[in-house]
Order: sequence, then C-alpha cells, then structure tokens
Amino acid sequence: MYTIERNAERTSSAGRLLYDIFVNFPDQPVVWREISVITSALRNDSQDKQTQFLRGLFETLPGRIQCEMLLKATEQCFNTLERAEMLLLLLRRFPDSVVQHGVGLGESLLEAENIEDQESPVNCYRKLFVCDVLPLIVNNPDVRLPAALLYKYLNKAAEFYINYVTRSALVENQYQGAQDTPDLLSPSKRSSQKCVIEGLTEKSSQIMDPWEQVFKILSVVGVRCEWQMDMSRRSFGDILLKMKDVSRYIGNYDNEAHTKYKTQVVYSTVLVFFKNAFQYVSSIQPSLFQGPNAANQTPLVLLEDVSSVYGDTDIDRSKHVHKKRKLAEGREKTMSSDDEDPSGKGRNRHIAIPAAELPNSAEVLESFRLARESWELLHSLEPLDKEFTRICVSWKTDSWLWLRIFLTDMTLYQGQYKKAIASLHHLAALQGSHSPQQIPGQGPLENQRALIQLATCHFALGEYRFTCEKVLDLMCYMALPIQEGTKLQEEQPKLKSKFRKVSELKLWPCTSAAIMPYCLRLLLACFKLRAFTDHRDDIALGHAIVLLQHEWPRGESLFLKAINKICQQGNFQYENFFNYVTNIDMLEEFAYLRTQEGGKINLELLPNQGILIKTSSPPLGLLQQEFLPVLQPSVQTADRHHTVTRGITKGVKEDFRLAMERQVSRCRENLMTVLHRFCINEKVLLLQTLA
Repeated sequence: MYTIERNAERTSSAGRLLYDIFVNFPDQPVVWREISVITSALRNDSQDKQTQFLRGLFETLPGRIQCEMLLKATEQCFNTLERAEMLLLLLRRFPDSVVQHGVGLGESLLEAENIEDQESPVNCYRKLFVCDVLPLIVNNPDVRLPAALLYKYLNKAAEFYINYVTRSALVENQYQGAQDTPDLLSPSKRSSQKCVIEGLTEKSSQIMDPWEQVFKILSVVGVRCEWQMDMSRRSFGDILLKMKDVSRYIGNYDNEAHTKYKTQVVYSTVLVFFKNAFQYVSSIQPSLFQGPNAANQTPLVLLEDVSSVYGDTDIDRSKHVHKKRKLAEGREKTMSSDDEDPSGKGRNRHIAIPAAELPNSAEVLESFRLARESWELLHSLEPLDKEFTRICVSWKTDSWLWLRIFLTDMTLYQGQYKKAIASLHHLAALQGSHSPQQIPGQGPLENQRALIQLATCHFALGEYRFTCEKVLDLMCYMALPIQEGTKLQEEQPKLKSKFRKVSELKLWPCTSAAIMPYCLRLLLACFKLRAFTDHRDDIALGHAIVLLQHEWPRGESLFLKAINKICQQGNFQYENFFNYVTNIDMLEEFAYLRTQEGGKINLELLPNQGILIKTSSPPLGLLQQEFLPVLQPSVQTADRHHTVTRGITKGVKEDFRLAMERQVSRCRENLMTVLHRFCINEKVLLLQTLA
C-alpha cells in the first residue's frame, strides 16, 4: 500500500503508512532503504519534483518520529561526513537535541580532521564544525561549556575563516568548479566564493561574509566568558582602543581574570590585525587573491619617497652666467631639497597614493594603520606576545605569503630597514615554495616588487652600491611599455611641506612604466652624493648628468650646479657623454663651455680612440607618451643645430663639432630607451663608481 501511495505521490496517505511501517517494523532492511532515500533527499540541494515530494513526505511525520528516524539513520552511517550531515539535520530541526549531541558532533569532526591529517584548515571537517555545528553550540544557552573549550573552538574558527578568505588564487583554482566574478572576489566582497571544498557540494562550500561570521563567534564567546565590552556592532577602531585600555590592567588581575582578559585582548586584536592586514594586501596586490580577475587593477608597492632628489639649495648662480641662463626662469621650480630626514621612523609617516590607482586610498591607509597598531599591541606585553606567538606557530603563519608582504611593508614604514631586508629574503623563499609563476603574471611582479623594495631599503641605510646593484638587476625586468600609461608628473606634489620632518613614503604602481622612473631617481640620488662632494669625481658627475635628463627640467637647477663645478675645475672628462646625453638644453650648455664667453673649458667627451659611437635611433612612438624627452615644441631641430654650433665652429676640434652636430640629430630619440641602454650597458662602470 505504501508503495502505491508513494508512486501516486499522495503525500498525506503515504506519510501515514510510512509512520505505521516505521513503528511496527523498525529493523527491516527494506524500511531502512526507504528511510535512507528520504534522508538523502533532505540533505540534497536539488529542487526536482521527486526530491520535493520526499521532503514533504517526511514533514507529514510527527516530530517525535522525525527525531527518532534521524537518530537511527545516523547510527546506520559509517562515513564521518555523512553521519555529521545527518546529525546536523537533527540539530537544526530539534534545537533541544543540541545539548545532547552538539558537542559530541563537534569533537568527532575535529578528531576526524586530525585522523585524516588534513594539510589545510580549509577542509570539509573543519568547515562543518566551524560554520554549521559551532554556531548551534555557542548560541544555545543550555549548552554549558568551560572557558578553555570555548577558547579552543574560537581558535579553530578564527584559523579556518582567515585561511578561507586569504587563500591564494593558485590554491583556489585547484578546487574551483566555476569562474569567480570580480565582484565576489573584491577585497570588500570576498564573501561567497564559488570554490568547492573537497568532500562537500558547491553549495555547502560557500560561506557568506566570512569576516562577519568570525566576529560573531568572537562576540558570542566574549559574552559567555564575561569579557569587557560587547564586541557586536563595534568598529575595528573601537575594538582596538578598548583592547589597549584592557591591556593596561592585565597585570593587576588574579590568575583566572588574568587569563580571561589576556585571551580577550589577544583574540580580539588578532582578528582586527588579520582582517586589516588582508584588506591592505588585497588592495595593493589584488592578483595574489584574484588571479586573472585582477588584470585591470594596478599592483602597488610601498617605497621611500625620493622626489626631492632634483632639489638643491646651495647653487651659486654668479659663478657661471650663460647667455641662455634664463631659458627656464618662467618654469615653476621644485622646492624640495636634500633635507630628507632619515630619522623619521616608526610613527605618523605620510604615505602618498596616486588617487587614480587606488580610489579607496583612505580606507586602505586606515587598514594599514589598524593592522600596524594591532601588531604593536600584541607585542607590547610579554603575556600577549607569548600567546600571539603560540597562535602564529600553530597556524603556521610563517608560510603565509600575503602576511609576509604586509610585515615587510610595516617594517619599512617603521624605518627598520635591516628587518625589512631580512623580511624580503624570507618573502623570496616563500615565493619559491608557492610557485607563483603558476599564477599568470605573478612571477615577474614579485621579482620587481622584491628588488625595488630592497633597493629603497639599502638607499635608506646609505648603502648606495647595493642600491645601484638592485636597481640595475631590476632593469633587466623592464619591458618598455607600449600602451599609454599614467604620467608620473601628475602623481607627485609640487611642494613638500616645510613643516614635515619625517621622510615620506609612496605606494607606487608596480609596473615598468612607473618603476623605471623611480629607479632612475634612486640612481641619481646615489651618484648625486658622490658627484657634488668637494673632491673631484668626473665619472660620478657624468653619470649624474646623464640621469638628470630624466623628467627634465625638474633637475635643471642641479644640472646648473654641475656646470658650475665643471667651470671651477676648468676641465671635465666623461667619455660616455655622446653615447647617452641627448637633451638639447644640456648639449647647448656644454657647447657654450667651449667658447670664449663660456670660459674655454677643456672637455674630453669623446672615447679615447676618437671614434664616435653611432647609436641608431628607434622610431618615435615605440614607448609611451610619458617617456618622450621634454623639448620645447616650438623649437625645431634645425634651429637648435644653429644655436648649438654657432660660435664653436671656429677654432675647435673638428671631431667635437661633428659629435655635437650628430647629437643634435638625436635630440628626439626616445629618452627612456637611451637611459635603459645606459643602465644595461654601463652596469659594471656604474657599480665601480660607487665601490
């Protein structure tokens, strides 16, 4: 009869017959086969007609029979996952059963995780425990749990959620069944990723708002353990301020209270720290988490600001007055100078961010601040430091690539450059173990990031040869860009506040178009110090002159100081001059130095063998617009040729005149190509100069 009613999909009558069968023949195999089919339908995500009928059939049974049926069905399960899912059906339908079965189910899942020796906390057992079982346990006031067990469960939940959110694109792609949308993977909405955890269905694997979920667990545990301050609906800043206040009195409490408030401070601050550190890293390096979906988002790298490299306040303009000295008096001069204060370390350093590259820059900087202050709080007292270290060791945070990126930036911000260098070497080792080249574009990006940060740290330490070495290594990765990019001149403030004594930092676009100009500034800063000292160093001065062509006329005042120095010396030797100097204003100045009015300065600018090296000029348009040399558009090459050669064609060496004429013909050669060639071809000489 039951089969007839079931096949006819008459829910009520089939339900009554199923009830009679279950009560009268509870141990018959055929009965359990039918119950197994029904419970499978209850756990199934499908919405087909048959599944919906079986669910409706189950709903017709009395609650007592439903409970008994689910309990007995659970006893028939020998697979841990299947048994857990069956018990979850029971716990959700009958909250009273949580008291009897909740903790046992949770412990069995944690035990299964250990037995299976799962490599990652993001596994099916931990997911079911943290997301499904734990909320039922902690939100049920009738379930009495000791504080130590609650802290254990909080630890497991925090580890799971943090690892779930921060999994790299490489790991995600191993489990992903469908393409993620950029919206789902954005730093603020990375909450319902379509990735499948092995052993679970796609629906069971999805977690909505994981950060919100873990803070809910924190709040509930805090209420149960009678912590100070309700954690719910509090901003990260409020939580951190309260934890700073609580930490001041930890040493005054007895053992039990000491443990309670120490745990509150540690776990509350740990979650604020990891949440904000992740928010920062996912904003500056989205490809680490989003993979190909981050193709349109520019990665950023934290660097020391060296925009003041072109400034100099000690120029005596009376020593050498050129007839064209007023050529740029109408241009706005940069007032930054060599007064960067390297002692400004640790706090309140300004970080400049190009608005076009990071629209939510204020939020990112706030995340960076909260993460730094959380880290400092966790290391401010020995009990906090010890507990935080224990957590980090158990979670294996040393292997978290994204966290190492944050820690590197934090130490750089604090001015602890030697620690930052050590952190960068640690980062390189992690990149090798994570095989980032499997993530499209990740390998070259990481190489560039590491090298440029190493260079900026060595520069801040005054280790200029190491700075130069890293910059020149980085030049090998430079792919001179073809598509139009953002102009660097628009990313920098024209004036540096005279009240700011702390050296600034910049979150700089980590692209060839932006990194190469920064590298050229670093090189100039290194050679500038050697070129303008009291002792003579023509090679360093020549290198500086070549580099001053970049971003012309920003370095014009410094170039004039170089001219004054040459005039004081009475002669100047730099045999690479005609290989790399193509700036028309500089050529005009050096041509004038050979004249009677210019002081008849002896210039040895040609190679010893007297052969002028001819360098073919690449066609214009090969590089981005920002890489074109700065020239006055109204001045034609022919007019410049007349200006440069007039007055020196009589009584000067023929080879110098020919060389100048040839250089004028190169004045429209792509400057970035010239400077890139300079860095690559003269690497040995550049390093020797700084030895």
